[in-house]
Amino acid sequence: MTLLRLIETTPGRYSLLLDAGTTPVDALVEELGHEPNGYFWRGVAEVLVSTEAPTLEGRFAYDPEGGMFCAYGTDRGALHELEALLNVVAADGGRMRRLITDAEASGFEFDD
Repeated sequence: MTLLRLIETTPGRYSLLLDAGTTPVDALVEELGHEPNGYFWRGVAEVLVSTEAPTLEGRFAYDPEGGMFCAYGTDRGALHELEALLNVVAADGGRMRRLITDAEASGFEFDD
């Protein structure tokens, strides 16, 4: 299942996009006290990068909005790796539950 899309916005510049509110885990996210908006998904991406893919740190930037998650930059490979990580979490309720629980237990605050 591909919930995100990686597009080339201008030659050599890429954006990874997710329409907030369109994932199979949205109801679970709300049940756990969060709003599955673009800012929440930025938090998910930050947690995934810091805990599972530290080599991605600093290789792209974030520009979320209420209705959309966006990561962007010139490193297509890094954005593609982030896309793969986010697709797994966005489609797997158990995985999302663990991510939120573990992140909050370590003091991470989602900005949703």
